[in-house]
Amino acid sequence: MEWVGQHPPAVLAAWSWITQNWAALAITATCLSLLAFVVGFLGKYVRICLNIFIDTPPPLSMGPRDFPVIQGEQTRFRGFDGTSLRGMWVRPKNPRAVRGTIVFCHEFGSDMFSFARYTRPLIEAGFNVFTFDFRAHGESSRPRKYRPLQWPSDKELEDVLGACAYVEDLLESAGSSPRIGVFGISRGAGAALLAASSDHNIAAVACDGAFSTRETLVTLMKRWAYIFAKVKLVYEYHPDAYWRFLLGCMMWFAERKLGRRFPSVSKALRNMVSRPILFIHGRRDSYIRPEQAHLLHRITDGPKYLWIVDGAKHNQSVVIEPAEYAARTVAFFRRHLAGEALPDAEITSPRAAPGVA
Repeated sequence: MEWVGQHPPAVLAAWSWITQNWAALAITATCLSLLAFVVGFLGKYVRICLNIFIDTPPPLSMGPRDFPVIQGEQTRFRGFDGTSLRGMWVRPKNPRAVRGTIVFCHEFGSDMFSFARYTRPLIEAGFNVFTFDFRAHGESSRPRKYRPLQWPSDKELEDVLGACAYVEDLLESAGSSPRIGVFGISRGAGAALLAASSDHNIAAVACDGAFSTRETLVTLMKRWAYIFAKVKLVYEYHPDAYWRFLLGCMMWFAERKLGRRFPSVSKALRNMVSRPILFIHGRRDSYIRPEQAHLLHRITDGPKYLWIVDGAKHNQSVVIEPAEYAARTVAFFRRHLAGEALPDAEITSPRAAPGVA
């Protein structure tokens, strides 16, 4: 009674409530502590993934100058956001027998001259090629606060759309059809697929080393978790929803930190108006595994082709099988851009097809 008399009624009422509800309070405190632990634990792992997402460069199997350089008519144009970019026209020797025009999108860390490695046979077959430097590559502008990464973002999409619009406008002003083809390598392939989902003048797309950013990151996150996490709880026995949640957290932070979006290539393919797509991928690609090509091929609607090249690593298919690479890409664009009546065998198995050396 003496203790009661020494404290105000409010304190006594609070103490009485605590003594009556101590079990619920204990459970609540335990849950909040567990939640704080989980948030802090996952936050630390998300930061590790974010750093790797930003700071880990892809393995480049070849340098940008390990092929004979082809010079052309250089020009300047602008991406959709106004960024100044360098481009170059390379035309076949006989301008009266042009089969069509192809926009080339180079790989991360390279420049517009790498088109020679992949598209020389297309030029010899009568196609115009317009190649360009992505922003912060070659002699294109380097916007402030922009750091190029190997993942296709809305910035690379704006570059490809700007290149396509520039080419289409020139074709129309010359009285030609604005229908074009697009040929992309690795990150450039992803940007080309994103562009094709919104530019209906893109009639056909060839992709070498294309990948879905989100599917690739989920695979890498599982690998990183096994390497960096000291607690098995992080990386064992989790459903796909767990990894998608972590990916969503990481992408949310990445997009705000980098000031850009990373559109989904797989979603773009699902929503794309049907058009022909050729997928090329190296079977020994340990960075972007062949399963990526199978995934993108599977969700593609319309005419589609898949060639997995034995013995080839990332972006190396053209080196391992140069003759077949040339035959397949030339036949693909002859049929689906130039509109020639070629059988599928000229694209799917050109060595067995008549008339292909």
